[in-house]
Amino acid sequence: MAKEIERKFLVKGEFAHQAHKKVRIIQGYLSSVPERTVRVRVKGDKGYLTIKGIGNASGASRFEWEREIPLQEAEELMKLCEPGVIDKTRYQIKAGKFVFEVDEFHGENQGLIVAEIELTDEKDSFDKPSWLGKEVTGDEKYYNAMLMKKPYTRW
Repeated sequence: MAKEIERKFLVKGEFAHQAHKKVRIIQGYLSSVPERTVRVRVKGDKGYLTIKGIGNASGASRFEWEREIPLQEAEELMKLCEPGVIDKTRYQIKAGKFVFEVDEFHGENQGLIVAEIELTDEKDSFDKPSWLGKEVTGDEKYYNAMLMKKPYTRW
């Protein structure tokens, strides 16, 4: 089984000029219950289906299964999703031996910018860029499946 180990941070300050890649992402959820989220994503010109399990006690680790699917199928599955859509631009920024994925949200989550780093072990140390703010790993209100239900602009 695949396992995702990820830490999440708020972003403060300018980061975009450090990105080596950027892509627009639109995603919806076929299931958004914490025990198992089933996400449909259109990332650039590709489609993806992802299943995630519930996180561990720290919120940093959980089961994740993802497969690329044809773009047309992803667009059709989006029509079956629960109400609410996540619209964001993802920037990839190298920091030492890791890459941060910084999501700048649009629409009802406008103003929220979150950075995630995938690790190989929860104890991995990593470089912390100056724009990295407060850690929010495990804080469910920052999960995309929750932002779909209770957008940032309504907090």
